[in-house]
Amino acid sequence: MEILQPAGWPRPRGYSNGLAARGKQVFISGMIGWEPDGVFRAKDFAGQVRQALANIVEVLAEAGAGPEHIVRMTWYVLDKRVYVASYEDIGKAYREIIGRHFPAMTAVQVAGLVEDEAQVEIEVTAVIPD
Repeated sequence: MEILQPAGWPRPRGYSNGLAARGKQVFISGMIGWEPDGVFRAKDFAGQVRQALANIVEVLAEAGAGPEHIVRMTWYVLDKRVYVASYEDIGKAYREIIGRHFPAMTAVQVAGLVEDEAQVEIEVTAVIPD
C-alpha cells in the first residue's frame, strides 16, 4: 500500500489524501452502531462509532483482512457539530480498534439514516495485498 502525499502539501491528521494498492478488494456496506444482534446499546455518538468500527473489523476478518487493509472510509453523520465535539472520544475508539492506520477518508453530514437510532454509518473499502 502506498500513501499518496503530494510534495508541499501539509500532512493530514487522522487520514490520508490518497492510497494506491494492489490485491483482493473488499467492499463493506455501511456499518452502524448496533451490536451483532441488531440492538443499539450505545446511545451516544462516540459509542455508536466504536460499535460501527468493531462491526467493520468483524466483516474484514471474514475476508481474511484486518484494519491495516482499509484503503477508504466514508462516514455519514447526522450532525457535524456532534461529530466535531466527539473528536477526542472518536479518536480514542479509532486507535483502539483500527490502530494508527489512516486511509483516505471522507465525512459527510446527511439528513437521515435508514435506521432511526443510528447517528453514524461508516462504509469501507479494503485491499488485501497479492
